Amino acid sequence: MMQRYGMTIPLSGPLHSQKEQFEELVDLGYTDVWSAEADGHDGFTPLALASVWTPSLRLGTAIIPAYTRGPACFAQSVGSLAQAAPGRFAIGIGSSSNVIVERWNGIEFDEPYKKVRDMVRFLRKALEGEKIKEDFDTFSINGFQLKALPPEPVPILVAALRSGMLKLAGREGDGAIINWLSAEDVATVAPIVQDASTDGSSKEVVARIFCAPIDDPDTVYGSAKFAIAAYLNVPVYRAFHEWLGRDELQPMWDAWDSGDRKAALDAIPNSVVDELIVHGPPEKCREQIQRYIANGVTTPALAPLPFGYDMRQAVRDLAPA
Repeated sequence: MMQRYGMTIPLSGPLHSQKEQFEELVDLGYTDVWSAEADGHDGFTPLALASVWTPSLRLGTAIIPAYTRGPACFAQSVGSLAQAAPGRFAIGIGSSSNVIVERWNGIEFDEPYKKVRDMVRFLRKALEGEKIKEDFDTFSINGFQLKALPPEPVPILVAALRSGMLKLAGREGDGAIINWLSAEDVATVAPIVQDASTDGSSKEVVARIFCAPIDDPDTVYGSAKFAIAAYLNVPVYRAFHEWLGRDELQPMWDAWDSGDRKAALDAIPNSVVDELIVHGPPEKCREQIQRYIANGVTTPALAPLPFGYDMRQAVRDLAPA
């Protein structure tokens, strides 16, 4: 499998102004661009622009929540982008979290494993042009047939944290999307994906890797702890790190549960920041990224964190040597 090297988009500034930055990614040696979907841009529009601005880059979503689009609408978005970028688009889907699904979108966050599994199965059928009349566990389809069919197969990647979803990614998906983990954690999760492959094929493992290419540990520790507290107290991520055995976060979880947000931040050890955030001079960051690759990541999708430095320069500094 080709070693890929991706960057998270969109980049700096208003979306319409980023064409030159997208084009520079190609010159810098990036092979992929990966979008996300939370509270900023939707996951498809930046990729649609990239499909025109940078026709050599592969495009992917990491991730689109399985809950926030109806199945037919989801299939139409995938089919449309796959036609815009034939052979260059991979759809990454996942459960997302109760925060995004319930609190922000007003949709019940119920049976996430089954919801993702059902959406993967539905998309497989829809993207092949099948007319679907089927009762899945989490939704029913009565007669939908996608007209915007992809000219080439679209890889379906599953966002996965613990073993159940990791096995689903290897068994029914074309690979997994992982995030908020250390390079050492990859050695735990990547083999679960590969071992679940039913046909012996090697599965893609995309990792969103949070980065801060600056030689300023105090700034990184101070800012990163806010990000860690915001994410790793969300139930799905807390369960993931409990499963990984990251016991040093227990004081943060205890303080958070008691309502003491300041104590929760203070309880996060610097060592956890060092494990979960790639930071330091650019050459050190590239070395850390290579550790992720050595442990089973096939596609790093770098995500520079907004810690006050020049984000455009950070994209340059993190480029493959």
